[in-house]
Amino acid sequence: MDRDDRLQSLGEAECLRLLGTVPVGRVVYTEHALPAVLPVAFEVGADGRLALALRAGDGAVRALDGTVAAFQADQLDPATRTGWSVLVHGRAEVVRDPVLHEHLLLTGPRPWIDGDRQIFVLLTPELVSGRRLRSSPQGAHSGAGCPR
Repeated sequence: MDRDDRLQSLGEAECLRLLGTVPVGRVVYTEHALPAVLPVAFEVGADGRLALALRAGDGAVRALDGTVAAFQADQLDPATRTGWSVLVHGRAEVVRDPVLHEHLLLTGPRPWIDGDRQIFVLLTPELVSGRRLRSSPQGAHSGAGCPR
């Protein structure tokens, strides 16, 4: 099997650094025994935990609290077929501490949809992995896009 030098595995520190460069990712959780995915605004805290911004009315809040969830974010360039993707698995907990909640209201991420009261979920990373796709020596792939 040929080894593709364009694909590079990333260490945990680099993965967390890259997560800090994008404002939106996708949280993956279980809802009614089925996988569910929700785009969310987030930030990586100094302690490495991810603060996810949700609305109080989101069913995801209840489904995430106290469970193991996954979180994925990426930055991809379809023109050059380069970019990176990071996947985090860990325990999710709704922020109930009023002091921490107020702090996150002032400094944390904002949900993309205004509305109900803002809720924060902290995701503590337990498994972190990522990959970077570098451009090929021949340049961008001539067939960019999805096949029809």
